[in-house]
Amino acid sequence: MGFIFGLFRKPDPEQRQRLERAVADVDRELAANLELTSVFDQTKQAVVLENGEFMRHRATIEIGLAVAAAALADLYARISDAEAAMERRGPANSIRDDDRRLIETWEGDARSVQRELRDALARPPLSPVAALLKRLGEVLPIRR
Repeated sequence: MGFIFGLFRKPDPEQRQRLERAVADVDRELAANLELTSVFDQTKQAVVLENGEFMRHRATIEIGLAVAAAALADLYARISDAEAAMERRGPANSIRDDDRRLIETWEGDARSVQRELRDALARPPLSPVAALLKRLGEVLPIRR
């Protein structure tokens, strides 16, 4: 019953401001991480990627932008794999092909998630009727 009443509640401007701040902080952190991977590409010296802003704002983003939260959480879960790939070295400071692919995939996914996060924030919130229909579509089985 609370869900139905929640559909007709006006959006909380303070909550929206917290969400905007969270997205801005995580967006800046992703930009910094992409800059760090760029430094790695140039120097082949391993870097430590940041995750503090994501950890701080994770709950806010999961509640406010559920559509982008899963991809963001997956990206941050793979940071340690990307860092480990940067640390492995071969002869003459070379990097194995599979490690290079892993790092480049993380970089590409980070750019993609960054755009997705920005786009999700820019989309207007669903109307109460649209939110109800969306929720019903998630709960009720679909017959084809």
